Amino acid sequence: MTSTSNAMWGGRFADGPDAIMEAINASIGFDRRLARQDIEGSRAHAAMLAAQGILSTKDAEAIREGLLTVLSEIETGAFAFSTALEDIHMNVEARLKAIIGEPAGRLHTARSRNDQVATDFRLWVRDQCDAAMEGLTALQLALLDQAESGADWVMPGFTHLQTAQPVTWGHHMMAYVEMLSRDIGRFADARARMNECPLGAAALAGTSFPIDRHATADALGFDRPMANSLDAVSDRDFALEYLSAATICAMHLSRFAEELVIWSSAQFRFVRLSDRFTTGSSIMPQKKNPDAAELIRAKIGRILGATVGLFTVMKGLPLAYSKDMQEDKEQVFDAADSLMLAIAAMEGMVRDMTANRDSLRAAAASGFSTATDLADWLVRALGLPFREAHHVTGSLVALAEAKGCDLPELSLAEMQGVHSGITDAVFGVLGVDNSVASRTSYGGTAPDQVRAQVARWREILA
Repeated sequence: MTSTSNAMWGGRFADGPDAIMEAINASIGFDRRLARQDIEGSRAHAAMLAAQGILSTKDAEAIREGLLTVLSEIETGAFAFSTALEDIHMNVEARLKAIIGEPAGRLHTARSRNDQVATDFRLWVRDQCDAAMEGLTALQLALLDQAESGADWVMPGFTHLQTAQPVTWGHHMMAYVEMLSRDIGRFADARARMNECPLGAAALAGTSFPIDRHATADALGFDRPMANSLDAVSDRDFALEYLSAATICAMHLSRFAEELVIWSSAQFRFVRLSDRFTTGSSIMPQKKNPDAAELIRAKIGRILGATVGLFTVMKGLPLAYSKDMQEDKEQVFDAADSLMLAIAAMEGMVRDMTANRDSLRAAAASGFSTATDLADWLVRALGLPFREAHHVTGSLVALAEAKGCDLPELSLAEMQGVHSGITDAVFGVLGVDNSVASRTSYGGTAPDQVRAQVARWREILA
């Protein structure tokens, strides 16, 4: 018995595929997501064949119209996908033949499924780079709004999750603007490198037909055709680069999500997350759980897993195409879905969240957060070497800790008991507002510096 799949393969195979072979071989269950890109590539290919005189104008027009019909059926849900036809390419071609007849068989002239899928997948990943950059820009704008409104709101800066020095809310928000800008840069770099067209490489060696690869590359928005046919069909660097950029981006989102989980806790009360991005408990009525943040924090596991998975698939493959490479798409699809959902959820949380200014300030003023300001003052005002100033400050911190107070609450006499040169001018540097205002170095936390960075980024993003 000859299966539908064998009809596509031609006369090489006498028997139909075993059911298990059909199941393991078929990719239509997931690569149907490439339908738009597949049809876009086929239209460009048909137009080029006609321009080169390889395909008649009449056949090219029939193919063009037929492909638009197929795309419409897919987009409206009327298309019947077949596992027996293995993949999106054969599904589209079979339906095209049913619509326009014999001319459909001419579409595959001078190409292979190898360069076809490489083109489709590259187009899809390129679109995902664009989507990620757009989503991250929207998140940056949300962070800029938070930074601008809280440019002078004092909060604790942490190292080792221990109170270190006072910073501003705006400064903390701007740190993520900078991180996300590097993520955007990585996606932009990856996009630029992947913007070469595999179409026309055929199975692996090119084709004897007089095709114009520059024409198809231009029609599909690529900068140029890929220069080596072996590389064109076997390369998945573009997917690996996308996944690598996605993993770093997801890591940044996860770090921020972790902070939101901590900050929204009853122990911190730094932020209030909106009801849109939190959930309740089935048994504890007082609970307001930061589930969106927790799920964002977890997404990097899927995205990093996809990255490792594809690296593992590719590491041992000789040139050119091997069926192992069919395992590239599901992982990338899942990673892209996870990343875009995480970006959108983070943007929503940032836009909706409310910072608790009083809690931030109270926390900033605790934990001896101005100890470094005191040490710096001892260097500037008394000329002490920093190491000595560090020692004196440590002694004053120990004294305050023993008394159960903070540094500004020590008396001048108590301070002079540790170092006689201290004057009452020291109290001018011990307030948290004075501390953040003094950090005027480029990139520092001073409110004026924060506002300048906000203005710079608004101009960049405009």
